[in-house]
Amino acid sequence: MAQKPNNSPENRDGWLNKLIFTPWLWVIVGALILVAIFAPSTFGSGSRQVDTNVGIQLLNEHKVKSAKIYDGDQRVDLQLHEDYKQGRDNYGKTVKFYYVQPRAHDVVNAMNGAGLESYTDQPVESNFFGSLLSLFAPLLIFGLFFWFMAGRIGGGSSVLSFSKSRAKKFNKDNPTVRFSDVAGVDEALAELEEVREFLAEPEKFTRLGAKIPKGVLLYGPPGTGKTLLAKAVAGEAGVPFYSISGSDFVEMFVGVGASRVRDLFKEAKSNPAAIVFVDEIDAVGRRRGVGMGGGNDEREQTLNQLLVEMDGFDGNSSVIVIAATNRPDVLDPALLRPGRFDRQIGVDAPDMKGRQRILEVHAAGKPIDRRVDLGQVAKRTPGFTGADLANVMNEAALLTARDNGNVIDDRAIDEAIDRVMAGPQRASRIMNEHERKVTAYHEGGHALVAAALRNSAPVTKITILPRGRALGYTMVMPQDDKYSTTRHELLDQMAYAMGGRAAEEIVFHDPSTGAANDIQKASDTARKMVTDYGMSALLGSVKLGSDDTEPFMGGDPSAARNYSDATAYKIDTEVRKLLEEAHDEAFQILVENRDVLDRLAFALLEKETLLENEIAEIFKDVRKRPEREHWYSKEGRERTDIPPVKAPSELKAQTEAQQKQQELTGSAQEPPTAPTKQAAAGDTPVTSTAPADTPGPDSSPEEDPTVAIPPQRGQGRGGASQQPPYRSPYNPQNRPGQNGPNRQNPHGGSDERG
Repeated sequence: MAQKPNNSPENRDGWLNKLIFTPWLWVIVGALILVAIFAPSTFGSGSRQVDTNVGIQLLNEHKVKSAKIYDGDQRVDLQLHEDYKQGRDNYGKTVKFYYVQPRAHDVVNAMNGAGLESYTDQPVESNFFGSLLSLFAPLLIFGLFFWFMAGRIGGGSSVLSFSKSRAKKFNKDNPTVRFSDVAGVDEALAELEEVREFLAEPEKFTRLGAKIPKGVLLYGPPGTGKTLLAKAVAGEAGVPFYSISGSDFVEMFVGVGASRVRDLFKEAKSNPAAIVFVDEIDAVGRRRGVGMGGGNDEREQTLNQLLVEMDGFDGNSSVIVIAATNRPDVLDPALLRPGRFDRQIGVDAPDMKGRQRILEVHAAGKPIDRRVDLGQVAKRTPGFTGADLANVMNEAALLTARDNGNVIDDRAIDEAIDRVMAGPQRASRIMNEHERKVTAYHEGGHALVAAALRNSAPVTKITILPRGRALGYTMVMPQDDKYSTTRHELLDQMAYAMGGRAAEEIVFHDPSTGAANDIQKASDTARKMVTDYGMSALLGSVKLGSDDTEPFMGGDPSAARNYSDATAYKIDTEVRKLLEEAHDEAFQILVENRDVLDRLAFALLEKETLLENEIAEIFKDVRKRPEREHWYSKEGRERTDIPPVKAPSELKAQTEAQQKQQELTGSAQEPPTAPTKQAAAGDTPVTSTAPADTPGPDSSPEEDPTVAIPPQRGQGRGGASQQPPYRSPYNPQNRPGQNGPNRQNPHGGSDERG
């Protein structure tokens, strides 16, 4: 579209209107008016002022030619015969002085005896306009200030614009984000695509009696793409789209929030169909009746008006509300009920495939080296959100530009991942040789303990280069996305968290403060195992304490500790026990693998950073820990070692492996025949009457490659005779046979950790 010339009538009128409604212009005009009115009486004729005694003395000495007395101001202006000088200061022939009422008689007597050529009395003149302006001057100043503040709050469009909605309206061409630009959140896209489709083809749904959801709540951790989804809806909807933040409703004036809600929905309802997006709705949608303050909360009035507009007496199905928050737990229940937010869509961190697709979206338009495998990058970034991945690709581009490179390679992406996870490398932090050695053994202790445990993720990187607030770090990265954690995995996490402290104790016999964060993480894990996850045999499967204790978030402060002092003592005892066991296990692993620890520390001191293949070469001689024992939450419960059934995918893989093995050997395995009984001497063998698929008294069940036959109770996969009895991890004094013949350890051994 062609741009209009600057001297066009439209541009001139717009400039004039903008100037007229500028608050500062009216402030300046008002100040000039006040100066024009009060300046004459304030500054007088411009003559210099002398003391009252000096003025009376000039009159008595007959040095005054003429005088004028102002009764209202109690001022006397003197016209002298000669210039009045006081020291080196020349006051000129015109001076003035003021007097107080008790000395008015002295002034009059001096003027009568001065022999003046002319004498004038200036009485008080009544100025109606000046008096009126003096009366209303404070109101005028307050009004100008109110106008100025209202203009700043409401955008300057009018005096009362602060009560209007501040939502931004978008058309179908703005913004330009589309559903194709959003990746890794397929479920949320499908739900929002249905909303867009309903607005485009309502007959498809209404013919079946379906109604469009009035509200869609997007919730999830920060950076997962909730606002980006809303932008995509704005680009795809084809209907007016209004965007506003939850904090825009609340202002310093009472009633502004509710007024803005009414104005927003009034404008939205004027369209045949519209979408309203409220970002960070927890700013106004927090649970009512909570908090430490008294009185009626302005935020509650805003929420009440929002509830009425979404599903009140005057219902309207033409407006769809989409909201986003990362704190759904603090929202008011009335806001979340069906009829308001019918759909609540969780937007979590993407899985590996989602991360790869997000990386592909952000890699578009960037010169990426053809050897870069974005799938491998996705594997190295578990738990990263869409915002984190976008930051990784941007950091990689910045690092490449800093090095004057032309393409983004694996080195730049690896460094970008480290920067996002742990911060930029601090080359200026120079450690002495002893601190480098302590850091090398500390990080080596973490890595070695993690490598020796059987339920820990693999170690992918170790470095002793300072980065962020850390002197070094060890990256223990799972190969697949995990959505839950077992008790054995938590025990392993605590053990390798204590590995750094244990290594310092073993090698230097003088631990440092570098393990403070490790101890905190291990302590948090142990406490959650006891109080949140029910993984303590002493306390059982009980949730102890409440997470919803923040009063300003709608919680109950009194519920922070819902257990007795005796239970608190047991909790502390169990937490300390778990931490001591983890510390002892890490200590024992490092003692058993001291040679590997020394080789690892030397390699770190030499190279400073070790990658996965180098770590694997050093760890090839690591002595692994035995499998952990089965854990039961209560001693009296019956033990069973029956394994779970095989999943269909596992059975299919087993069948394919057996078929492939048969093809390689070139001969099919004959199925075993039914067992036979040998007859007496001279008789012919007689076949057992048992069916072919039923094991006889002295036989084992036939293993069908397509059916998983679980062993009988009390037997492992190889039978009871191949495994020692079960031993409880919470009763190390148990001896074989104490727990009965049906309590075996399927792993063929017991965990003898210290």
